[in-house]
Amino acid sequence: MFEQQEIINITKEELLSRVTPLFKDEYRLVQICCTRLDKLIVDYTFDKDYKFLGLRIELPLEGSELPSITDVYFAAFAYENELHDLFGIKVIGNKIDFGGKFYRINEKTPFNKKQEA
Repeated sequence: MFEQQEIINITKEELLSRVTPLFKDEYRLVQICCTRLDKLIVDYTFDKDYKFLGLRIELPLEGSELPSITDVYFAAFAYENELHDLFGIKVIGNKIDFGGKFYRINEKTPFNKKQEA
């Protein structure tokens, strides 16, 4: 039997207003991940009492920006640096910004490249 896992589609402008109450209600940040399709899909996953809640934001493939949630969930700095280095998403206000040097990689934003047919 699987628990229901709610995923709420939000805009990047709503992110902080959605995340702050979760922190106050003692949800923990589980992960932040990104998937490249015809756009970038960023999923923020939270947990409380073994029930997951997801916040999903869709972004364009190029010129994407997100506000940092490190003022609320400090540990998000690692995920946010990954979003920048691997997908090219500019994260505004990250408390620990590695400036594109979080990973030692040979190519810039390797997971946001056009796939050849």
